[in-house]
Amino acid sequence: MSNVVGTELSHIDGEGHAVMVNVTAKNLTSRVAKARATVRGVGDLSELPGGSAAVLALARAAGLLGAKQTSTLIPLCHPLPLSSLNVELVVLGDDVEITAIAETFGQTGVEMEALTACALASLSLVASVLPASDVSVEALGLLEKSGGRSGTWTREASLAESAVRPS
Repeated sequence: MSNVVGTELSHIDGEGHAVMVNVTAKNLTSRVAKARATVRGVGDLSELPGGSAAVLALARAAGLLGAKQTSTLIPLCHPLPLSSLNVELVVLGDDVEITAIAETFGQTGVEMEALTACALASLSLVASVLPASDVSVEALGLLEKSGGRSGTWTREASLAESAVRPS
């Protein structure tokens, strides 16, 4: 909890109970979030039945579908009408970098939707290559967000870059 500023959390009340944030009075604004994950050790995807295109397409579909279901997967998330969602997978040697950008015009942000897209695309990729490889999901995190009362936030470049580039 060292990254928590102060003692007030948005989904925990003063008595320690889980609560859904009341967004009724928030203004409708354009909101964008970008997240990324890296799946390491997938190996040569072209050797799999259907090749890399089939595996990557399946992972992309899992990410897209997962983001649309975020409010049913993560307690206390508001259901949001996504106006845009892009999931990109890039093969970097034996690794795959997954980036998701979610957008909406609403009262709350789309950070969880972008993160969920990356997480489910990663898990789909892992399922496609197991048990044939020593695969891991690493560096799942939010890279940037904009919109709403808190404005724009961007992860430090050093963290964002080091998390996704193979060594």
